[in-house]
Amino acid sequence: MSHVRSIGTGAGALAVLAVGLAALGTGGGAVSGGQEKETGMTSGAKPGEGIEVLDDAFKAVLAPNAAVRKVADGFQFTEGPVWIADAKCLLFSDIPADTIVRWEAGKGTSVFRKPSHNSNGNTVDREGRLVTCEHGSRTVTRTGKDGQVVTLASTYQGKRLNSPNDVVVKRDGTIWFTDPPYGIDPKTREQEANRVYRLDPDAKEPVALVADLDRPNGLCFSPDEKYLYVANSDGKPENIRRYRVTADNRLEGGEVFATIRPGVPDGMRVDKDGRLYSTAGDGVHVFGTDGKLLGKFRVPETPANCAFGGADGRTLFMTAHTGLYAVDLAVGAP
Repeated sequence: MSHVRSIGTGAGALAVLAVGLAALGTGGGAVSGGQEKETGMTSGAKPGEGIEVLDDAFKAVLAPNAAVRKVADGFQFTEGPVWIADAKCLLFSDIPADTIVRWEAGKGTSVFRKPSHNSNGNTVDREGRLVTCEHGSRTVTRTGKDGQVVTLASTYQGKRLNSPNDVVVKRDGTIWFTDPPYGIDPKTREQEANRVYRLDPDAKEPVALVADLDRPNGLCFSPDEKYLYVANSDGKPENIRRYRVTADNRLEGGEVFATIRPGVPDGMRVDKDGRLYSTAGDGVHVFGTDGKLLGKFRVPETPANCAFGGADGRTLFMTAHTGLYAVDLAVGAP
């Protein structure tokens, strides 16, 4: 059954997680080295800076005077951004620092959870609870409204998972995650394949859906949830696969949707119109629903993930090694 543990933050236990995470607790201090570069959501970046238009259709994505800007830095390796709308903040992982960081416009960064068991991907479920992939514990966890962390998945067929990497929640409450071995010592590996899993509500173990990818990594659903996109980060070539989601929540197909150059695909998101945003070696690449590359948000550090957020849900946040970057858009998440 699910295992429950109390969560800790940098300055003490988190007392409570309010409905919708509206009253998120923090560790009560700034993240060491993580300094906000601006007091709000604007900076000295010039309009168009960091934006590469490859197709006129890309212009529909951009807000007036859009520019890629840095909003925080000084981290070790950032991942797993998720916007908490009720609390008006972004949470993201600093994996080597064993920390989940909280960022707020005008306030900068603080510790949300430390230790985080080397958390990576984060999302929220249909009740607004935080769902996290943890490398250190090799589990998928959920932070309850009472401030406790419940282990949702830790094994498959009785053997420990590799190192859950990224996670999404479908509207029916099922949790889908990838499990490559990036976060563990190879000697401790127990799963012979790197899989994409589905965890049904109240299930003791997940269901394996895909087992033939080299390194399944980032994943996201299309707006209508008829397709699941999965990044194959160490494939040859490195590409994004698109699977059809069946009525019984299985996956079919898996055709190549897009190939990433330079770098590899990692974290991904879709906007309300179905465009796919994938991290790459030079920034975030934006693809039309037909797989055509429309444009890029160029980032000086290789980003690992991205997420929509901000006051109107139309800011794309990008976690990139030591920095957190953002760009304002004309569209948002589904």
